[in-house]
Amino acid sequence: MQTKVINDIVVVHSNELIIKDVQSAIDFIMTIKYGTNCNKIALNKESVIEDFFILSKGLAGEILQKFINYQTKFAIYGDYSKYTSKPLKDFIYESNNGKEIFFVENEDEAIKMLNKA
Repeated sequence: MQTKVINDIVVVHSNELIIKDVQSAIDFIMTIKYGTNCNKIALNKESVIEDFFILSKGLAGEILQKFINYQTKFAIYGDYSKYTSKPLKDFIYESNNGKEIFFVENEDEAIKMLNKA
């Protein structure tokens, strides 16, 4: 796992799964928050379990609620073009119009959105 801090935003890139379930998400949030004293995190999409993007499994809602509960703004950056689910596309659209959670194409966009949050 590689991390860098840019404008109080922790940008994380990993080739391994970091967020596999709710507990791993909590562990990730706490590691970043207490290790850097930052409450804005950008993470590459490949580090999030694929089940997260199947909304009917409920994992996305549970995990993202933890970020909100722990007052941590969160952006997942990567390629979403392979997803055809209308509910997922709607969820991404609604999230991106909020102030807490963002789904963007690249690290630069993640930083931009988190800076505005």
